[in-house]
Amino acid sequence: MPSLADQLSADIQVAVAAAFSQGLIEGSAPESITLERPKNRDHGDYATSIALQLAKAAGKNPREIASILQGAIAAIAGVTKVDIAGPGFINITLDRASQAELVRTILTNRYEYGRGAALAGVKINLEFISANPTGPLHLGHTRWAAVGDSLGRVLSAAGAQVTREFYINDRGRQMDLFGQSVQASAQGKPIPEDGYQGDYITDLAKEVLAENPAISTSEEFREAAYKVQLSQQQKVLETFHTKFDIWFSERSLHESGAVEHAVEKLRKQGHVFELDGAVWLRTTDFGDDKDRVILKEDGDLTYFASDTAYYINKRERGFDICIYMLGADHHGYIHRLKATAACAGDDANYNVEIMIGQLVKIMEGGQELKLSKRAGTIITLEELVEKVGVDAARYTLIRYPVDTPMVMDIDVLRRNTNENPVYYVQYAHARIAGVLRNTAELGIKSDLAAFDPSQLSHDRENELLGALAEYPRVVASAAEFREPHRVARYLEELAGVYHGFYADCRVLPLGDETIAPIHSARAALSAATMQVIANGLDLLGVSAPERM
Repeated sequence: MPSLADQLSADIQVAVAAAFSQGLIEGSAPESITLERPKNRDHGDYATSIALQLAKAAGKNPREIASILQGAIAAIAGVTKVDIAGPGFINITLDRASQAELVRTILTNRYEYGRGAALAGVKINLEFISANPTGPLHLGHTRWAAVGDSLGRVLSAAGAQVTREFYINDRGRQMDLFGQSVQASAQGKPIPEDGYQGDYITDLAKEVLAENPAISTSEEFREAAYKVQLSQQQKVLETFHTKFDIWFSERSLHESGAVEHAVEKLRKQGHVFELDGAVWLRTTDFGDDKDRVILKEDGDLTYFASDTAYYINKRERGFDICIYMLGADHHGYIHRLKATAACAGDDANYNVEIMIGQLVKIMEGGQELKLSKRAGTIITLEELVEKVGVDAARYTLIRYPVDTPMVMDIDVLRRNTNENPVYYVQYAHARIAGVLRNTAELGIKSDLAAFDPSQLSHDRENELLGALAEYPRVVASAAEFREPHRVARYLEELAGVYHGFYADCRVLPLGDETIAPIHSARAALSAATMQVIANGLDLLGVSAPERM
């Protein structure tokens, strides 16, 4: 079922096409009509700049184009007034009953309301945590765990086929040091100076020994501890409502011959060359600041070789777009990954996207928290969840643009007050659930069978309907710009609008007041609002409680 805005846009499209076919406007009709919600509701319910867009090709003044379209738009069912403003904007006012039909749309579609098809058929590989299996997931991983998972949900809501992928950095010297560190702890020896520290190493050593008391070599310790640590990372992420479809091992690229295959493919494209005994990829052909070594003169493969093979592997698995969500210290990867895509014959502006996430600072009691009790270094994901809970941690990490540093105040997130954003939104959902329980007890119907849209004529009702109508557009823009924080900010605004509606529009009859159709209509509007809040919270991976 199309939204009210989509239906109105389609109807205006028909009116514009008719004006072209009648010779009233010269040029070609646009493929779609964009509608906006005016900030000042005195300017109507919707506005379009279509007249300004058509004016140049038609050789007419925009206001003249707007005048030509005015009558046809006014004739659209549900439209009560069409005004021309400024240089040629067309402001459209709908009758309240038509606006209120949105309640029927939401309560009919339920969970599907807000979901679209803008990315239908597009296969996206979303890699949003790349970590060593050598320790607990820390605060840097935590931001991506929340934002990446939410972005996956948002992209899916826009119709994309999304595969969420965790890249396991399980190859190289850091893995050997990890094994040596666990071995030293298990055997009561000093941990290597450049090894891994923290209580978790002692815990891993105990667990490894308990499972296999005869274990002795550093390689055996490395593999056993790797298995345990990776399992712990997986469990913590599952607790954090973050799910992955694929856990991809860096080792597998080398063991399967994927690296050699990638080099050969790039060689056929004409971008591989040899110099000073090393094998290089000529990424400067595509904007990189320098060419990159794939195979060093001593025969060792570089990390870049893995990155290159991994990208080509993703594309050969059928993904149209490969999104990389990387940490603040990975800016250098942007040019080299895009250059790699171009060397492989791909469109670097479409097939690969790199998002860089800035740092997170945690404050508690007015002091910045830096040290982890368990890991010995930075605060871990598990510790953050222990302090504020999954919902508060996820919501707060998601509600800020990822390209800006952020501060999490633990003291604020523990408060059940309006200054705590997640509490503010969840409370709105719980408040509506309570209202609907009361309406049910009084025998007030909140379903569509008793719904009369003409009852909703109050300005507060109109404002709430307008906010609900924006939800599909918010989801679509969050997917288009890869910004799930737009959903969180929208939910906060919607919660505020509902609280205003509830203060000025009685949902429940007062005292001995007779139950009337207006109460059912407002109950249905409340139910629709609760549904949209629940849908939005689901895109953030945050619960929608019915009692608080």
